[in-house]
Parts: sequence; C-alpha cells; structure tokens
Amino acid sequence: MRRIDNPLTAEGKGSTSIQSRRGKSFGYQVLGFGSGGKRPPYEITYLIIGGGGGGGGAFGGGGAGAGGFISGSGIVESALTFTATVGSSNGSSSIDQTLNVTSDGGGQGGPGGNSFPIGRPGASGGGAGDAGHSPHAGGSGIAGQGNNGGSGSGGSPGTGGGGGAGGTGNNNPNGSGGSGSASSITGSAITYAGGGGGWNGKAGGSGGGGTGFNSGDGSTTPRAGVDGLGGGGGGGSTPGSPTYGYGGDGVVILKMPTISYTGSVTGSPTVTEDGADTVVKFTGTGTYGS
Repeated sequence: MRRIDNPLTAEGKGSTSIQSRRGKSFGYQVLGFGSGGKRPPYEITYLIIGGGGGGGGAFGGGGAGAGGFISGSGIVESALTFTATVGSSNGSSSIDQTLNVTSDGGGQGGPGGNSFPIGRPGASGGGAGDAGHSPHAGGSGIAGQGNNGGSGSGGSPGTGGGGGAGGTGNNNPNGSGGSGSASSITGSAITYAGGGGGWNGKAGGSGGGGTGFNSGDGSTTPRAGVDGLGGGGGGGSTPGSPTYGYGGDGVVILKMPTISYTGSVTGSPTVTEDGADTVVKFTGTGTYGS
C-alpha cells in the first residue's frame, strides 16, 4: 500500500480527516473486524498412531505388530469441531472432519501351541507363533502405516517378531520386533510404533515394543507395548497360560500456528508450545474446535 506522508484534509468548521475515514473503512471492509467475519483458514500438522496389537498367547506366542503410523498436514476452516479418537490395544486412532485420517491397530501375534500360529494382519502384522517348530508366516502390514510381522522357520523357539512402523518383524531365530519410526512433531524426535518381541525374551523394537516372555528372568508375563507410542505387545507366556503382552495405546497429536490456536479443547489433552507453534497431544478421546 502506498504511504501518504501528507494526507489531505478539508479545512474549516466541521471538517473531517480523509485519512481517518479511509482507515476505518479499510478495517471494516477488508479485515472484517466487528463485522462477524470468519477467521482465515490455517494449516494443521498431525501424527496419528493406532493402538499396538497384543502378543500371541500361550507358550511360544509371536510378538505383536505396532499400531499404524500416519503423519501429514491439511488446511482447516474455522468453526469446526475435530474429534480425536485414541485406540487402545488392537484399536484404531483417528481424527475426523476435513483431516479425516484413521490409523489402524496392530496385528496380534500368532498364538503358540496350536495348529494356527500365523501372525495376524494389521497396521503392522503380528509375528508368527511357535507350533511344533514347523515353518509359518507372519501377518501382513498395511502399506503407508507399517510392515509385516516376522515368520517362524523351524527350530526352537520358532516365533517371529511383530512388525513396526520402520521395519519388518524379525524372523526366527532372531524373533525381535521391527523398529519404529521417529517424528519431531512435538519439538523433539520421538520414536513411535515399534513391534513386539517374540517368546523367550526377544526384544521389542524401538518405539515402545514389548519384550517377549523370558523364562530365565523370573517374569510371569510378557511385557506390554508402551502407551502413547502404539508399541506391539510381547509374545508368549508360561506353559498352558493364555497370557500375552497387551498393545500400547496410540496417540493423536495436532500442531498449528499459535496465532491460529483457539484454546477450545476437551478431553484434557497436553498442550505445549514449540517456537511459533502450539502442539495438542491427545492420549484419550477429546475434541479441538478450530
């Protein structure tokens, strides 16, 4: 806009400043202040992590797949209410309205000690369970969310690890969980969605994957996946027991310019600032009003 250093004025009694009238007109007509105008659209960046799968039950269960890992961004309008749904073990997480994203739950690990040890499909697939040490397959993952679970290939223990967002579950005899993927949406790099480890103490993947049951460390149950990271649960248990490691809860994280953040939230999310942005982290169901 051209700057006017010497604005014109009308001289004499009852005169008014032309500059003053133009200023009021600009504020009302263009910006819409006081006229009921809508706030401008703005960008929201998101990270949606589904709930991790549960490890395979009974003696020789496979590690579980991690919850789905989906990140992206979208332009949103004002006056919308977005509902964040956070999945628990095996459950999906989502955000609705114009973003409309769903991240699936992880696949359960294949059970041990029976004829159907195949790992279950999911965002990341579950690892195969152990049944007579015969070859068996891991569950399939969903492209864009995770990876396949590891297979069994004979030998003892014949279990596979659950798939993670960053890598497939490891095949027998390794049997550890697949690695997760990192995101810096909160301002620092955190790894999410690691796969669970198979029976006999196989390690979970980075990003919250649970360790499989280990008969040598005195534990009676496998380790659960980590809540808030969507890690897959560890597989296997004591002989004759159906116990398995539960999947970790997922998370929904939204990031937007602080100047655009409305403060209208429900469900008690954690709200922090990262430079010029505001981060809203849901670990349970809640809403954000744009």
